Amino acid sequence: MREALTARRTADRTWLRRRTLVGLAVVACAVPAGLAGATAAASPAQAATTTPVLVDVRAAHHPGYDRVVFEYTGKGPTAYTAKYVTTLVADGSGQKVPVAGRAILSVVMRDVDAHTVAGKVPTPLRQAFALKNVTSTVRSGDFEAVVSYGVGLQKKTAFHTHRLSSPARVVVDITTPFTTVNRRVWFADSDKVAANVANPITSVWRQVLPTTPATGVMDRIYAGPTKAEKADGLFLQTSRTTGWTNLRISSDGIARVQLTGPCGDGSAVVTVASEIFPSLRQFSTVDHVKVYGPDGTTEYPTGHRDSIPECLEP
Repeated sequence: MREALTARRTADRTWLRRRTLVGLAVVACAVPAGLAGATAAASPAQAATTTPVLVDVRAAHHPGYDRVVFEYTGKGPTAYTAKYVTTLVADGSGQKVPVAGRAILSVVMRDVDAHTVAGKVPTPLRQAFALKNVTSTVRSGDFEAVVSYGVGLQKKTAFHTHRLSSPARVVVDITTPFTTVNRRVWFADSDKVAANVANPITSVWRQVLPTTPATGVMDRIYAGPTKAEKADGLFLQTSRTTGWTNLRISSDGIARVQLTGPCGDGSAVVTVASEIFPSLRQFSTVDHVKVYGPDGTTEYPTGHRDSIPECLEP
């Protein structure tokens, strides 16, 4: 009887010991699997690659063409397209983006960003250029790894795109098979504003088409000062307007132009009219300038005198 009890206890201990070993084996197999998964997630070979970032947008004139360059980190975009559009549309919102010029060349680049991981944007939203054809560049999109720009031009002409490497660049060459004339464009001057000068504006030279010089001057106003001119203290006082339309010069020496977009910022020192008046009066056929608001009204619609809309009053 005692021997049978002892044998039974021995069998129970053996069974328990085997169950414990089996459990430990299962745990031992499970732990490496989990660790292997964690190691794979952290492996550099499977880590996400960094999206190339737009770090510079620049433009310069060369014999026969203006060149616009988009420079990126890394390998740059995987693909890009360029085409003429009648209206530049913001990527994401679908809203119209104002571009100064008579033609708009849309450039779209894919698998790139215009911002860093930290949220820094290395390039300005808008830039002006005092070139023969290119008036400005305007960013219209930086959304889901697609960067889009509009290039404002004086005239729609042939263009060519290609890549350059080291560093990665997308290049757009826009032909300039036409002649231009130099005319002055006035901008607000921060130094003169600070000095409380009565008329705080300064002029710069711009190339415009000889057949439509007044149109060219108005486009150049809304393109704004160049990077170098901004460094000298010049700025575009838009008075919250976004552009212009309906420019006409009558035989009695009066130039009329209507502003677009919102209007008015309460500035008593300088307004967009301060820049428009001398820019249009430089032409021998213009004695007075009447600026109309977005609603189509101006204070003195008749008579030989300058006029501004109510929205530009301080």
